[in-house]
Amino acid sequence: MKRGGRSLVSSPPAFSNDAKKLRVSTISNATGLQTEDAETEDDLETSGTDEDDDLTVCGPSTVATSSFTKRVEYKLSKVEADDLSKKKWKYTWEVPAADISNCKWVGTGECFLKDDDLSSNYGLKQKLYKHWLDVYKTSGGNDFHSSKQRWFFSLCNSYRDILHGEKKPFYHKGLEEDSNIMDAYLMHSLNHIFRTRDLVRKNNAKIDKHQMNGKEEILPGDNFLDQGFTRPKILILLPLRSIALRVIERLIQLTPANSKVNVEHIDRFYKDFGSEEVSSDEEEEQSKNAKTKKPSKPSDHQSLFKGDTRDDFMIGIKFTRKTIKLYGDFYSSDIIVASPLELMTKFGKAEKNKELDTDYLSSIEVVIIDHADVISLQNWSFLTSVVERLNHIPSKQHGTNVMRIRPWYLDGFARFYRQTIILGYYLNPDMNALFNHHCVNYQGKVKSVREHRGVLPKVLSQVRQIYERFDASSIADVDDARLEYFEKKVFPKIKDSDQGGIMLFASSYFEFVRLRNFLKSQNASFCLLGDYTNQKDISRARVWFFEGKRKIMLYTERIHFYRRYKIRGIRNLIIYSLPERKEFYYEIVNMLEGSDDLACTVLFSQYDKLQLERIVGTATAKRMIKSEKGVFVFC
Repeated sequence: MKRGGRSLVSSPPAFSNDAKKLRVSTISNATGLQTEDAETEDDLETSGTDEDDDLTVCGPSTVATSSFTKRVEYKLSKVEADDLSKKKWKYTWEVPAADISNCKWVGTGECFLKDDDLSSNYGLKQKLYKHWLDVYKTSGGNDFHSSKQRWFFSLCNSYRDILHGEKKPFYHKGLEEDSNIMDAYLMHSLNHIFRTRDLVRKNNAKIDKHQMNGKEEILPGDNFLDQGFTRPKILILLPLRSIALRVIERLIQLTPANSKVNVEHIDRFYKDFGSEEVSSDEEEEQSKNAKTKKPSKPSDHQSLFKGDTRDDFMIGIKFTRKTIKLYGDFYSSDIIVASPLELMTKFGKAEKNKELDTDYLSSIEVVIIDHADVISLQNWSFLTSVVERLNHIPSKQHGTNVMRIRPWYLDGFARFYRQTIILGYYLNPDMNALFNHHCVNYQGKVKSVREHRGVLPKVLSQVRQIYERFDASSIADVDDARLEYFEKKVFPKIKDSDQGGIMLFASSYFEFVRLRNFLKSQNASFCLLGDYTNQKDISRARVWFFEGKRKIMLYTERIHFYRRYKIRGIRNLIIYSLPERKEFYYEIVNMLEGSDDLACTVLFSQYDKLQLERIVGTATAKRMIKSEKGVFVFC
């Protein structure tokens, strides 16, 4: 069948590995079909009140095509797809990040960051723009055009892949910045969903009119290619239920009033995800306790781990004309909010039971990964597995009208149209690898780059901090090279010394296991505080170490992140690998006790640049990596 015409079909066969070879044999009335937006009359009713329903951005004197329309109308060629698959990105421009000190944005292609037309609604649908403006003014804002949330929305609305690794999170006194960015990506999500829905509705209306006029059943052009394999278009990946609560609550608040006359299952939502509301009596009691008792954990830890910290959740959200439906079937939802862990559980169940599947991820067009730094301290491989499973051709039909599927889905090009937004407190090699290898958006990439000042001045005690560089031939060899250097250069000094109170800090569980096995092989006197150590063994290990019954304590960044222990009895600190979180460096160094000969030894290589520059500063890190000498001392 020619792609230049539209045939109204029903009952197409299930998808095969080559969806482009699908053939249909029955022609019927389009309104009798189940499309991705078809469920109830309320869903299908076209809104005639929205000034922006024509999917263009209209100002008093200009008519500009929206970035959404440009995206859906673009036809990617096989040559372009092959070039994108080579993953050779060249960042050709940069602009200062006005809201972040010593930071800039760099991007591929042509620079699009310019002063937007104030009359254009910034690419937002009219009703979304008016509502967001009202919310902004109600919260005390007076210059929406210059606001951080408006600026970041414009970045999202470019549909480019975004890597923002310098976002100050809400739990590090960055509530305003975090909220601004969250508002921006949520408005972008709503805008994408509403525009997609309007396009489908308009085409449904045209098809109905065509049939009512008794015209031939072939409609010309590609204008009716408006759907994917399945309905869900937005996937938001988050680490904790408490964070999902913040995001979904704000999503509801940012939805215009006439689109949320009813929010279904809101009581169930608060039961499952908790509520941050605190009664006045409880608030007064908490305030009294805070004044009489010093908190045992830092303020950022208290803020992050307030509320429900479980990491197993997944919820579908569907928007109809007047209702937000929480807990909708995933195939009938517009947005899916989930943790990587829960999606991995779904994958596992689908592999064991052929009746189950995760095809609802086949047509995701915008992926938002917020608080990627927290996810990295859970299990980053889960996140990578989730991204790898996006945009695959589904195993089943799921009631899709094949003749309205956009060409890029049938061509297997969906991943080249998918926008991925990665947001975190810091960057690490895993985040960079995900962005470089799994984000292949044809529209290009934008990422933040920052000059760090370092945190060495926050080390309070007079500690000699000795940085020792080891050489590694490649990033694949760095783990073996690190362990070899430790075995030959560092451990002999520990083994021959009678001094106890030695803490050995490792940033990853993989390194923790390798060190544990090595220490066992050497019959070393050591105890463990690892990711999976139970509470009884932790308490015993802390006492043994403090009393000198164990010479070495092996400690990980992940357990410090979740528990923030104050370890007593440290006389000599060996940082086997630098922590990802810069504040953990001075927190742990400041645990050193005693007044004489306190020492801290840090191992690093050229492949630890991201961690090193956050701690010693970008300029200093560059010198340390390129210098001919390999030992550096800070006091």
